Amino acid sequence: MRRIILPIFLLVQAPLVAQTASSWKAGAADADITPAYPVRLSGYGSRTTETQKVAQRLHANALVLQWQDDAPAVIVSVDNCGVPAAVRAEVLKRLGAQGRKLADERFALHSTHTHSAPMLKGVLPFLFGEDLPADQMTRIERYTEDLTAHLVSIVGRAMDKMEPARLEWSVGKVYFAFNRRLKTDTGVQNAQNFNGPTDRALPVLCVKSADGKRLIATHASYACHCTTLGANEIHGDWAGLAHEELELRFPDSVCLIAIGCGADQNPYPRTESRFALDHGVTIAKEIVRVINSPMQPLEGPLNCVHREVMLPYDRLPTKAEWQAKAADPNKWTAYHARQHLAMLERGENIPPALAYDIQVWNYGGDLLTINLPGEVVVDYSLRFKNEFDPARTWVNSYTNDVPCYIPSQRVWQEGGYEAGGAMIYYGRPTRFDSGIEDIIAGTVKQLVPQEFSARRMQNPPAPLAEELSTQVK
Repeated sequence: MRRIILPIFLLVQAPLVAQTASSWKAGAADADITPAYPVRLSGYGSRTTETQKVAQRLHANALVLQWQDDAPAVIVSVDNCGVPAAVRAEVLKRLGAQGRKLADERFALHSTHTHSAPMLKGVLPFLFGEDLPADQMTRIERYTEDLTAHLVSIVGRAMDKMEPARLEWSVGKVYFAFNRRLKTDTGVQNAQNFNGPTDRALPVLCVKSADGKRLIATHASYACHCTTLGANEIHGDWAGLAHEELELRFPDSVCLIAIGCGADQNPYPRTESRFALDHGVTIAKEIVRVINSPMQPLEGPLNCVHREVMLPYDRLPTKAEWQAKAADPNKWTAYHARQHLAMLERGENIPPALAYDIQVWNYGGDLLTINLPGEVVVDYSLRFKNEFDPARTWVNSYTNDVPCYIPSQRVWQEGGYEAGGAMIYYGRPTRFDSGIEDIIAGTVKQLVPQEFSARRMQNPPAPLAEELSTQVK
């Protein structure tokens, strides 16, 4: 798609004001990860062929942060529907083999969840309701390997570029996301719940050179699906366009876009490329406004922890129930059942729970980032901001793995696609059992330092207070 230079680039950049010296070091790198060969795209099961059409190029971006002599921490964003835990583990393994060992808890890998990027091995394996031809699977596996190599490369290059730096953060607000679940209270079908819960926050991390005059990187996230577009062509959707707009404005910097708890949020309007561009420019303009306004300095240390918990499934179907489902006229339901019957026939156990790894980063008590795997609904971010501190809490989903949807208790009780219907496409045996929200929230509470929770910001500085007052609907 031909780039249109919009008014955002006609603005005069405000000076980046120098501050006192910091103990941070940072480095950033970017890679083009667009395939040069045909490949199936993920995100929509209605697509039936591979594509070679590139409407927008895809990127992976890395930011390495280090406080004093502590171990480095790495943030990566990838234009993809979902990067699996297996790819992340392989990246860590290869970095270690290169002498760049990185602790598991200090590596945050964010998927932008664009529905117009290549399928990866192990993510949404039942999306198409049938086995893919061998040659198509070969190219999916090829792209999975190519992406893995790209991620290892950009992390290494970002580490090699580390220099003294300063970190600041603040929160903006953006309005194009709306709750997409049906209005069950009125019985209206196929109508979006525009009055449903929505998180308007656009948290922004700004990384500058030590003198404050040069922008090294920006990192932001927004709680919304990347589903503006649906054609069978490669595109980063609004997240990819926001990245492109920021790097056009600041060509020597790297922009990392992640997704908040937006599993039940869609961008509006949708379906046309002009809408995706509008959304991307909206994000970029808000990031520019935020970084050219007073921001909150971030000091270290950067403490990172993680813990794996098990999220139990509801009662598993019996063999007879699987057999009945295998005869269902819906090809996705039937395929899902046949795959699980095959597991039983091979003597394999169908897992009763999902392993779920929760990650919490604490920047010197001034900022808490909670990184959750999967497609997490908005209730989680709203809950954690309320429980800890809306002025200092940043929640991401689609991070480190995208195994399935993660419903809140409210959504689970309401039922529907996010509550359990989507599990078929992810290859999970059934919906979760009741109560997984409390398992996740209880684990997060254990990982958040007690002193962070005790120091709730009663009177946030003016820039933050203004944004927080209207970020949640």
